[in-house]
Amino acid sequence: MAKKIYIIRHGETDFNRLGIVQGSGVDSSLNEVGREQGRLFYEKYQDVPFELVVTSKLKRTAETVRRFIDEGIPTVSFAEINEMSWGEHEGKKGTADSIAEYQRIKDGWGRGEIDGRIGGGESAREMGARLQVFIEQLRAMPEQTILVCSHGRAMCGLVTLMMGKPIDLMNSFRHSNTGLWLAEQADDNFVFHLENDRSHLAEMLNESTL
Repeated sequence: MAKKIYIIRHGETDFNRLGIVQGSGVDSSLNEVGREQGRLFYEKYQDVPFELVVTSKLKRTAETVRRFIDEGIPTVSFAEINEMSWGEHEGKKGTADSIAEYQRIKDGWGRGEIDGRIGGGESAREMGARLQVFIEQLRAMPEQTILVCSHGRAMCGLVTLMMGKPIDLMNSFRHSNTGLWLAEQADDNFVFHLENDRSHLAEMLNESTL
């Protein structure tokens, strides 16, 4: 039987709503919208026989999948899937200058300049290295149905590498709060069947945005 891996981004936080950079240095909690997103995800997927829940070390991921954890499903946390460190931008609202700097570095990643970083932060190469460590751990896990909750930029990198692509292609993938990526592992390869699926949020979103 192929191993199934459900990968979601955490639910919304007030920092998300206010446009304040979180990264790995801001350990924020979900807001009311984020808690509702987590509830709706649980309502749709509560009957999936998850054998393991995996979160980052940041509490917004565990809060998102709290209902699964409360069922008694074994849970582990990995720093390797923490959000990218955004260095001096963390805890600050985006300004025209900081947004332009972020866009410049992000565009550079897409051109293969993967050592670019925000001051005091993490490069795409560094994030990719730790994500690859997690992927090897994921491959070795004996559980056959696994729920992983991580973060936006980290997830873009994670699914890129799981597809066997280089980290400089991660800009081509989208992420949304509680958006689901569903992969199957056959041998050492991963095949994705859902990409940023938000159908569980139909109650909260206009149908045209799903």
